[in-house]
Amino acid sequence: MAIISRHPFPVVAHFDRVAAVSYAFPEELLRPMVEPALELDTFQGLGFVTVAMVWTRRLRPAGFPAFLGQDFFLSGYRIFTRLRDESGRRLRGLKIIRSETDRRRLVWSGNLLTEYRYRYVRVAVEHIVDSTHVRTTRPGGALSLDLTFTTTTEDTPPPAGSPFPDWHTARQFAGPMPFTFSPRPDGRVVVVQGTRESWRPRPVAVQNWQVALFEEPPFRGTSPILANAFAVENIDYRWERGRLVKPSPAP
Repeated sequence: MAIISRHPFPVVAHFDRVAAVSYAFPEELLRPMVEPALELDTFQGLGFVTVAMVWTRRLRPAGFPAFLGQDFFLSGYRIFTRLRDESGRRLRGLKIIRSETDRRRLVWSGNLLTEYRYRYVRVAVEHIVDSTHVRTTRPGGALSLDLTFTTTTEDTPPPAGSPFPDWHTARQFAGPMPFTFSPRPDGRVVVVQGTRESWRPRPVAVQNWQVALFEEPPFRGTSPILANAFAVENIDYRWERGRLVKPSPAP
């Protein structure tokens, strides 16, 4: 295994809660955002961007005592992609666009040790009965994310306009995914595998949303399609050490 300066050791954490909301875009819009080393993961001519909100506790290098871990909120923005590794396996995962957190120390350490492109945001979370409202802002006050979701049941159909006919199909594009991909200029990709137990995401209903990323190029002027939204609670998670992979050409 090549020695790399990013993702140099395994990391563990506990997720109190994860809520991931995916949006569909025409694949021709997203394809230029995905380096040649990766394939865009599509469904019926659409590609997908997921916005994951993660309430995280005790993040630390594997083997370190829990009291040394960091507690923080994370919002991550990712594109669903695939990678064919050296053995020819096609891995499904997420290409990192950016990550946001309410801990400045994590911004510094995260950008030093990972490829996750952290930046600092202020976070306000409000829980009212079965509804959760998340609002994040940049230090200057600019909105980054404003989203409200509520619990629902499997009997509730996917969001209006979703390309997915049912929740079973929609789960195929429910972030987070087992792998994250960070392409490098030399064509190789840093691959990080995440492992977890008892991963049973359940649908949630998005009441309203505003994602500042979608007001930036190349998304500006487009109409994102709310495709699905899932939540999961109380998960122990582990990220393995990063692997530097030279993708295999398609057969």
